[in-house]
Parts: sequence; structure tokens; C-alpha cells
Amino acid sequence: MKEREVIEIFERCGALLKGHFKLSSGLHSAQYLQSALVLQYPSYACLLGKEIAGRFADRKIEVVVAPALGGIIIAYETARFLNARALFAEREETKMGLRRGFDIKEGERVLIVEDVITTGGSVKELVDLIEEKGGEVEGVGAIVDRSGGEAFKEKESIYFQALVCLKIDCFPPSSCPLCRKGIPLVKPGSRKE
Repeated sequence: MKEREVIEIFERCGALLKGHFKLSSGLHSAQYLQSALVLQYPSYACLLGKEIAGRFADRKIEVVVAPALGGIIIAYETARFLNARALFAEREETKMGLRRGFDIKEGERVLIVEDVITTGGSVKELVDLIEEKGGEVEGVGAIVDRSGGEAFKEKESIYFQALVCLKIDCFPPSSCPLCRKGIPLVKPGSRKE
């Protein structure tokens, strides 16, 4: 699947939004990729999950883990094609954790899957969590990397694959040109402040 095909799916679903958005990272952006509008269609979720799974087929993945909420559906679909378990981690207070009886066994080969990555903060927390549990992180997959390849630059040991790699400008609130223009701020993500 080519990057353009994935972008066309987002466009078809009205999932490429323009405005003034507060991202889960706290940064502001003039563009937002609302993957939930894509993943509401099982055929697209299946297609994208199969594509991510194909990029990790040789890694003998046993468990696919996603940060809640955005990554749950795509991780489940990816796990289906890897014949692996599908788990999700949730934020407990300020820290990512496994709940609901989910666990990672010592030595299990784990793939982390996210819908959209900006800074990679949630995924980096998951890497730490999985390693604390004794799991082996075999890679990170995403539908969209909006960091332009920057999110995991300092962690070159992580095998990272995204179906689409975009460079979308993000701004700290203190230097956001959209704030200076008085454009209303919208918080579309799942993380609560």
C-alpha cells in the first residue's frame, strides 16, 4: 500500500482536519488526523491493520499492545493478521499501565501499534512498561507518523514503520501562531487534561 492510498482513505473519510488543535502531546497544530473517522469502517481498519502486520511478519510477534484510546482498533486488526494477542494500556493517573487482567509475560515478543504518532510520548512510555514487565519490544507500527521521522530518532534501536510519514508543524502553546491570530482552540484527542 502506497502512502498516497492511505492519505486518500483519510480524505475520503473526512479525517484530515484543518483548524487550531491541541494535540495529546500538549502541542498545537493547524492540522489534525482524526483516525477514528477512518477506523469506524471495519473494511479500512482491516486493510490498514493487514498492511502494518505485513511490515512485521518476520518478527514472530506474540502480543500487540496499543495505548488507549486511539490505537486500540488498529492494534486489534494488526494482531489478527499476526495471529497474536491484542492488549491496550491505559493511563492511570499520569502513568501508562496494563489493567483488566492484561499482562506481558517474560520474554514475550511485543509490537506496539498506534494510530497517529506526533512526539511518540505514549509509545515511549509503553516501551518502558513492556521492558519493565520483561517483554521484548520488536517494533513500533503506526498508520501515520506526523513527526516526519523525528519521533524515534534518538531511539534508533526501535524498528519503526508507519504507513504514512508526514511533517506537520506543531507549536508549543507559548509560541503558537494560531493562538496569536485568535483562532479558537479545539481538543479532539482522547487524553484528558
